[in-house]
Amino acid sequence: MGSSVICIGELLIDFFCTETDINLMEGKKFEKQAGGAPANVCAAIAKLGGKASFCGKVGNDPFGSFLKKTLDEAGVDTSMVVFDPVHKTSLAFVSLQADGERDFLFNRGADAFLSEQDIDEEKIKQAGILHFGSATALLEDPFRTLYFDMMKKAKNEGKFISFDPNFRNDLWKANTEEFISLAKMAMGLADFIKMSADELELISGVNGVTAGLDALQETCEGLIAVTLGSAGTIVSNGREKKAVPSICVKSIDSTGAGDAFVGALLYQIAHSENPKMAAANMDLVTKMVSFSNRIGAIVCTKVGAVSAMPSLKIVNQEVVIS
Repeated sequence: MGSSVICIGELLIDFFCTETDINLMEGKKFEKQAGGAPANVCAAIAKLGGKASFCGKVGNDPFGSFLKKTLDEAGVDTSMVVFDPVHKTSLAFVSLQADGERDFLFNRGADAFLSEQDIDEEKIKQAGILHFGSATALLEDPFRTLYFDMMKKAKNEGKFISFDPNFRNDLWKANTEEFISLAKMAMGLADFIKMSADELELISGVNGVTAGLDALQETCEGLIAVTLGSAGTIVSNGREKKAVPSICVKSIDSTGAGDAFVGALLYQIAHSENPKMAAANMDLVTKMVSFSNRIGAIVCTKVGAVSAMPSLKIVNQEVVIS
């Protein structure tokens, strides 16, 4: 079945306002969904048939139990989900306003308190791939220090490291420069980096995908994939770049599409004989990215993130083109 993948980061509840063109003060109807980028990645891998484990902390409350149950049902190994007896499960409330902007309120809880004592070192040691893609992990300690310690240790042990900066302006606000510095540190340790075009511009400080990639890969040796939505993906290893188209679908909800892309790529890399060699083979990377683009597009045709992640059977069926 290939290498196992461990995804480390936040697992939280997203409350989406089901009323349109409204702010959180006025919104009354909310839908509960399992959230957290690394959890979405984990679910994508597991639903495709890969071996995926989630490592993170939730509150010892009904929301924490719901989140664990959701991942269990997706086929994720949740033996490293820690229930915090003190802090409640993290919550995010989101509504979409008339101008297209989000009204966002984040109540951070248990995910911030994952510490070294919570880590199952034996399971981490057995994994071939570690994915770091938490939007919250870099915010503060103890999670921030743990994240970098785990990345450095994995690097020293020769594991394949995946990183998604997952920038959220609502979380960083006036501390954007600190985020950029921390993201660059993490990218320097990673074998694979996934980012959006906006994140590329923010972190590189350069306009344009090509120029941004050139700037980042002066100090970053990993494979970088820049997702461009319906326009596909551009991948670069510092020596060559490839543009890989996506498929055309009628998009309903893009939530989790980027995480599905990462999960699909890691699922394929995990099945290779040597993950690092696979990521260095641009012909193979192009094929893997094409498959991953397809997964991301399929997720856009459904509402939700974890619930929208497809199985291989669904992926192999014909996608209805808009």
